[in-house]
Amino acid sequence: MNMEQYNGKRVFGGIAIGRLYVYSREDQQVKRERVEDSQREVLRFRKAQEEAIDQLAGLHEKSLQTVGAANAAIFEIHRMMLEDDDYIESIENMINTQKVNAEYAVAMTGDNFAEMFAAMDDAYMKERAADVRDISERVLRILSGEESGGIEAEEPVIVIADDLAPSETVQMDRSKVLAFVTVHGSANSHTAILARTMGIPALVGASVSLEGSLHGKMAVVDGDKGLLYVDPDPETLHIMQERRNALLAQKELLQTLKGKETITRDGKKVMLYANIGNYKDLAKVLENDAEGIGLFRSEFLYLERDTYPTEEEQLKVYKAVAETMAGKRVIIRTLDIGADKQADYFKLPKEENPAMGFRAIRICLRRPDVFKTQLRALFRASAFGKIAIMYPMITSLQEIVRIKEIVEEVKRELTKDGVPFGEPEQGVMIETPAAVMISSRLAKEVDFFSIGTNDLTQYTLAIDRQNEQLDDFYDPHHPAVLQMIAQTVESAHRENVWCGICGELGGDPALTRLFLALGVDELSMSPGNLLAIRKIIRETDVEEEGEAVRKEFL
Repeated sequence: MNMEQYNGKRVFGGIAIGRLYVYSREDQQVKRERVEDSQREVLRFRKAQEEAIDQLAGLHEKSLQTVGAANAAIFEIHRMMLEDDDYIESIENMINTQKVNAEYAVAMTGDNFAEMFAAMDDAYMKERAADVRDISERVLRILSGEESGGIEAEEPVIVIADDLAPSETVQMDRSKVLAFVTVHGSANSHTAILARTMGIPALVGASVSLEGSLHGKMAVVDGDKGLLYVDPDPETLHIMQERRNALLAQKELLQTLKGKETITRDGKKVMLYANIGNYKDLAKVLENDAEGIGLFRSEFLYLERDTYPTEEEQLKVYKAVAETMAGKRVIIRTLDIGADKQADYFKLPKEENPAMGFRAIRICLRRPDVFKTQLRALFRASAFGKIAIMYPMITSLQEIVRIKEIVEEVKRELTKDGVPFGEPEQGVMIETPAAVMISSRLAKEVDFFSIGTNDLTQYTLAIDRQNEQLDDFYDPHHPAVLQMIAQTVESAHRENVWCGICGELGGDPALTRLFLALGVDELSMSPGNLLAIRKIIRETDVEEEGEAVRKEFL
């Protein structure tokens, strides 16, 4: 047996080792039949439609328990599609005018609607093609009296399929599934999102053919690198087993630390938060037991499209994040584009040195219409959870004064419009030496500081962090950078303002004890780093170790 290797798009990381289970739904063999009693066929369709809606309600309930409200919403979308007037009228009109059986009318309408969605330019609408096929196949199964397919396996397996509908994913026995691999499907499909939420290694768009005899073969899914190995050789299998064991050990660590307070041995409480760049990252946040979100990069809403996101589009995302985090603090950074993050429709000028150019808060203050749209959405979303707003790239008090003026305009407009909103905390990112030097004054104007160590390091050392030639000179542990962090924390605490770190150093285990000694109140990092940092914090006695650690670094 020769090992075969296939590429796929990674959906969720991790290593799965087991036998392949080729999943194929039974093809609906639909024949066109002429009927005399078209009214009877319409009634058959309506009865099947009602049963399908009941099934979807059951799937929605099950999904609420297993994958959360946001992901369960797909079954509400399916229910609405099943109740859509155009969909129903197409089926019933075909039955009545062509005198055909209900099965044929459902199948043809499903194909027609799916092709219509697939031809659309909008990525979201393209995804609806798979959904309309899913609901049509559900109705066809009911009409033909077939049961939904499951997995018939005695041991947990790697499920491989041409594609998987969301309902198929949810209905599978989680204890029997080691991983998902599909030949088709996108990394943004609902099935992919469900796989992420369930924490199962998954690949989509795999280059494998299902024509061969894959069923029952030993395989490995490397969800981190997007690879599928079939009949792995002994060396590959050993390497993968070692990696899987390391990941399982990390998961066991999660179980021992999950729900535990992030508190030092001498009783200092630290807020341990996660950085995320997208709503899709929330599953990782919850899985790793973050106590909040310390940096939600809102620019993904602007970078993933070719026109400005509307207030309603932004509200939908911010509200969903706030509700999912269920009362935990969610710090959302206002638009931070420019430098290495460009959106063509902003028509930003070409710059010799974009890292020091027209970016972040500078864009927002020059284009208050764009800024106010985002602020309206943020203030409205804050009525649904504990949202905090964070302004990036601050260098002066004048910027804070202008931000506050715009915020007051937004609140007056929302009040005038009768739109409910909350009173979110408002803070600034300390990521320029200028902000550090005036931090004692800034602290009088805001509710919190969050230190962005990535930019603070590059501006302090005068080193472009995107320039690979300067990697040997770029030192985030430089005493000047650490002194600036210390000064910022002191300035914050003098004014009873809390101070966190949301740059890369926040998740750097080499500096955790120093940050505790400096009195940092919050550390925010990639979700995967949370547990290791919590372990260090819980093992540290700041009273005993603080002075020695300060001397070591400062």
